[in-house]
Amino acid sequence: MTPERWLHMTTFIAGPAEAVSPQQMNDMLSRAQEMLSTVEPINVTLGRVIYHPEAVMLRVQPDYAVKPLVRAAQQATLEATGRKVPTDSEHTSGTPHVTVAYSTTQQAAEPLVSALGKSVPECTVGINELSLVVQWGPERLWDWEVIGTAELGTACAP
Repeated sequence: MTPERWLHMTTFIAGPAEAVSPQQMNDMLSRAQEMLSTVEPINVTLGRVIYHPEAVMLRVQPDYAVKPLVRAAQQATLEATGRKVPTDSEHTSGTPHVTVAYSTTQQAAEPLVSALGKSVPECTVGINELSLVVQWGPERLWDWEVIGTAELGTACAP
């Protein structure tokens, strides 16, 4: 199971940490903050279960609601690094989701599908920030460092 404090929605993978300098990371955060300052916090629903050979996930719906986050992450990365930003599924989360469990061994999926079914009781969650995170080592080690966050809806009304 994903430890509760590490539950998250991956929005975009900018690349290996070694390829992005600390200054570029600061620039990414500044640009993302600028872009998201006028985007109101987003409410999404979790409830539909998605099965993957290596994980059990909850679908984030509606998926269009998180598009401003993806666009801000991609644009901030492009501007800060000057490199073409990958948009394929290797560098985006594809279907927006929250991974709740990872598989550490090969096993039949049927017992999991029978136990969980296609959905769990729906839960509405609010998204109010986009974090830039450096992941040290494999995903399941949970060795992450939050470099900073860009908060949604921080622009002052005129």
